[in-house]
Amino acid sequence: MFGLFKKKSEKETLLKKYKTLTEEAFKLSHSNRTASDAKTKEANDILEKIKALEVQEEGE
Repeated sequence: MFGLFKKKSEKETLLKKYKTLTEEAFKLSHSNRTASDAKTKEANDILEKIKALEVQEEGE
């Protein structure tokens, strides 16, 4: 309960968004390949942002 109002870091929010996008892409892959590809690209863009944040954190 002590972490109830703790603000999430940018990396944590991006990871959560990445996870939801990959799950949506998987579900769409069974019915609509074009929409699935769009979600996958969106998820990959977020993954690149996460990697850039990790590199930035290592530099500090």
